[in-house]
Amino acid sequence: MTQSARSELTVGQLSRRSGVAVSALHFYEAKGLIRSRRTAGNQRRFSRDTLRRVAFIRVSQRVGIPLAEIREALARLPEERTPTVEDWAALSEAWRRKLDERIAQLQRLRDDLTGCIGCGCLSLSACTLANPADRLAEEGPGPRRLLVRSREEERPEPCR
Repeated sequence: MTQSARSELTVGQLSRRSGVAVSALHFYEAKGLIRSRRTAGNQRRFSRDTLRRVAFIRVSQRVGIPLAEIREALARLPEERTPTVEDWAALSEAWRRKLDERIAQLQRLRDDLTGCIGCGCLSLSACTLANPADRLAEEGPGPRRLLVRSREEERPEPCR
């Protein structure tokens, strides 16, 4: 066995070592998050530093970072190297701001939901979830979405 072969992992070994399903590793590879080389028998071989990249991906996903942003972050690294502690610090600082914005948005949604629970038809001016700024009021009184659906259901079939 060559030194190169000993320093590489099969997809099964990478899966066992990282705790990530083989199908997820294939998905990450298809999305450009990790890379493998192919043997003469067309089997995937991953460099050992792929373990750290997979850990980076999983931690990033766990805190809510979309795969597209993770891919962009990994692509910005020189020669597509494995992220270092310094890389993680810089990326996490930028992601922290985005996460803070997302948390604030979720808190607003939660607060709007609490104020909406008792409205019933979800078309009152107080309902900021289903009817922001009471847009449905312009169409008339009552549960507008239900009334429109009911009228559509009552229409006779066209003659054929």
